[in-house]
Amino acid sequence: MPGLLRGVARTAVVAGTATAVSNRVSRRQQGRWAAQQGYQEPAPQPTYAAEPAAAPPAPDMSSKIEQLKQLGELKSQGVLTEAEFEDQKRKLLAA
Repeated sequence: MPGLLRGVARTAVVAGTATAVSNRVSRRQQGRWAAQQGYQEPAPQPTYAAEPAAAPPAPDMSSKIEQLKQLGELKSQGVLTEAEFEDQKRKLLAA
């Protein structure tokens, strides 16, 4: 399960980075084409990259992963039953 969460988080970061890079390339191309045609475009409006939004959940995700590991250890030690483990896992991931 931690591998899945890590993969989802990595995918979100990669997608946000790719979007930011793609937008920057598009703005550069527009600027070059406008310069070739002698047209001055108005000042670009600020754009918001997806990276800052993806950064804050990382500590929360790390704590969830640690809690999932602890739950897995408790289950393997026989402290938790399969049903209790699944219930706790569902609650943790929903939070």
